[in-house]
Amino acid sequence: MTEALTLRDRLRGVAREAAKFGTVGAFGFLVNVVVFNLCTQAADLAPVRSGVIATSAAICTNYAGNRYWTYRHRDKSGRSREVGLFLLFSGVGMVIENGLLALSHYGLGLTSPLADNLAKNVLGLGLGSLFRFWSYRTWVFRAAPGPAAADDTAPTEASGTV
Repeated sequence: MTEALTLRDRLRGVAREAAKFGTVGAFGFLVNVVVFNLCTQAADLAPVRSGVIATSAAICTNYAGNRYWTYRHRDKSGRSREVGLFLLFSGVGMVIENGLLALSHYGLGLTSPLADNLAKNVLGLGLGSLFRFWSYRTWVFRAAPGPAAADDTAPTEASGTV
C-alpha cells in the first residue's frame, strides 16, 4: 500500500512539474512565434535564420522560467554546468525545431507563412519540447542532494508517506 502511495505521489509530482514546464513553455512559445513572425514578415529574413533567432530568444526566456520557477527546488550548485547543459540540450531542441522547418520549407517546398509556422511552431516545437523536458529534468536541473523532501516529486509528510 505504501509503495502505491509513493508511486502516486511521484506521478503527481511529475505532473506538477510538467504543468510548470508547460506554462514556462507557453510563454516561450509566444516569444518564439512573435519573434519568428517579426523576423520573417517584418524584417524579411530567411525562415531558418528567423527560426534560430526566435528559438534563441525563447531559450533565454525559458531558462529564467525553468530555473526560478519550474525547477527552483532542484540543486543550485554547479551553475556553470547547469547553464552549459541547458544550452547544449536547448541547442539540440533548436536543431529538431528548425530542422523540421528546413525540411518542410526547402525539402518539401512548403513555403507559405502558414506552412512555416506549422512546421516550426507546431511539429518542431512539440517534438523539441518533449526532448527538452526529458533532458532538462534528467541532466540539467538535477535533484538536490540530501533528503527527498527537497524534491517536488518525492513523497511528503502531508501525503502520509515519508
